[in-house]
Amino acid sequence: MHALLDSLPTQTREVIDRLAAAFKAEGAELALVGGPIRDLLLERPTGFDLDFATNLRPDRTRVLGERAGASKTYDIGERFGTIGFTFGADAATGVVVEITTYRAEHYPDSSRHPVVEFGESLVDDLSRRDFTINAMALDVIGGDLIDPEDGQRDLYQSRLRAVGDARTRFEDDPLRMLRAARFVAQLGFSVEPETAAAMTELAPELGRISRERIYAELTRAITGPYVGHALDVLLDTGLFVEAMPELRPLAEEAFAERGFHREKDLWEHTLRVVEKTPPRPAVRWAALLHDAAKPQTRSISPGGEVHFFGHERVGADLAEAMLRRLGADRQTIERVAALVLMHLRPAAYDVDWTDSAVRRLVLEAGEALEDLLDLAACDITSANERKIKQSNRLMQSLRTRIAALEAAHAMDEMKSPLDGDDLMAIFRQPPGRWIADVKDYLRELVIDGVLEPGDRERGRVLAAEFLNLPDPG
Repeated sequence: MHALLDSLPTQTREVIDRLAAAFKAEGAELALVGGPIRDLLLERPTGFDLDFATNLRPDRTRVLGERAGASKTYDIGERFGTIGFTFGADAATGVVVEITTYRAEHYPDSSRHPVVEFGESLVDDLSRRDFTINAMALDVIGGDLIDPEDGQRDLYQSRLRAVGDARTRFEDDPLRMLRAARFVAQLGFSVEPETAAAMTELAPELGRISRERIYAELTRAITGPYVGHALDVLLDTGLFVEAMPELRPLAEEAFAERGFHREKDLWEHTLRVVEKTPPRPAVRWAALLHDAAKPQTRSISPGGEVHFFGHERVGADLAEAMLRRLGADRQTIERVAALVLMHLRPAAYDVDWTDSAVRRLVLEAGEALEDLLDLAACDITSANERKIKQSNRLMQSLRTRIAALEAAHAMDEMKSPLDGDDLMAIFRQPPGRWIADVKDYLRELVIDGVLEPGDRERGRVLAAEFLNLPDPG
């Protein structure tokens, strides 16, 4: 076996050995392809998901995979040549393998779109892949590294280059242009000029791709360690606006900034905030969108001061609409919109805040609290070092206050001690708006420390006073 595989976990190497033995006994070919080869050459962590290519048709692949000891077999896309296997108890703890029959393509006369068929060789298969760094393979039977597109050279020069004609690659599947940005975000590579030119020319073709696929690829890109570089690539090629037309004003602002270098350019500030935030999808999306409504809300006072009144509210609506259009899940939509709406709140913190003011922030943020605090901390991008240190001290003070309050009082108890059924029974009144008003009043008293959580007796007395009714107790 090739020395390149020595860094793989023992369990993974054993699976490869068993598959290689089974295919060799059949007189067949088997090669590890794509991302695992790239990551092994870069000495990056490689997971337990492996992709192979073979000259066998799917029916024989299924037989040999099971003969090699697969615990489960999946018909992932048999008519397209792919059979999936799990080696081990389950997919979470075992090794997941997909083996695909070599594929090739040809273009019928006058057609822009290729016809994909089973191919005759591994080189045919590699020639139709997206980028040269993904078009390498390792023959696990013979031990040879196959690199017909010179992917190793691009890999070691930190360059992303499309296989063959870039225009053809992207016309075949326009999502590959977003995949380019994703690889830039993950690896920090630059995009080779001809590949970038094809991305710019064909950016409108992204309209052929489903919104769900676009959202998934963008999420992978914005959670990468080199996300700022990737966003610049998306901006320069026009893919940023094609994928997220709601952010056209932000993109136009970015291009307008290019020659001015003001102290705090909006685009550069946005990139820095996104780069600094933890790579959790919701907080990264919120970082990208937190100031996206500033171009629409910009105003100038008579004294010449620039303001962005209400940009957080407009931005929250923008975030919700855009993510809904992209097909994001409801939880992500709600979390990102809430973060954008509240992103200025922690920055307003001062040591003079009362405990009730801190509690109110915590309760309103809810489960998004940690994301909100991280976003607010990363939103500090001043060039003034003293100002940054002061802001960081205040944010740390806020975290300390929250921790102390949580230790003293469980925040989930900060609610009215009487619910709607209690109130209707106590005051013998029908349902109505009055119930919400009383519960809100009692909850505020709990937050302010006037009423202990769970103190139903005191709550009844205070509710009667609020309603200007005699205490029924």
